[in-house]
Amino acid sequence: MAKHPTVLVLNGPNLNMLGQRQPEIYGRESLDDIAKACAAKAKGLGLGLDFRQSNHEGELITWTQDARGRHAGIVINPAGYGHSSIALLDALLVSELPVVEVHLSNIHRREPFRHHTYTSQAATGIICGLGSQGYLLALEAMANLIKTKKARA
Repeated sequence: MAKHPTVLVLNGPNLNMLGQRQPEIYGRESLDDIAKACAAKAKGLGLGLDFRQSNHEGELITWTQDARGRHAGIVINPAGYGHSSIALLDALLVSELPVVEVHLSNIHRREPFRHHTYTSQAATGIICGLGSQGYLLALEAMANLIKTKKARA
């Protein structure tokens, strides 16, 4: 592993359209804006950052599997795959890493099918409804999870 523990931040389908897609729900910031804010936050926390997005379920699964032994934790906004992908859940479980799930909107105040995410079963914690700030809070939580894991080792 790198000098600084590295956190893999994964973003699922349609998040590449942030700032353009339903800004009243998802905000006006682009995914690049969020990536820059996360990079600054990670640096301040003494973490490395690997920030990625894919519209392809298989690619997200491969990146999750590859994180095992390479990354210290995973922050994931699974987007629509959270509600449908048992395969992504399985990959998160196989990673054996701490996981924090993030949703820009409050999924519990939306359509009933969004209230449940399979991927949350692999998550240590879930942050939803705080917009892009949720990513920064997830990185803070991950830094604490990594420290706690090291202290126990």
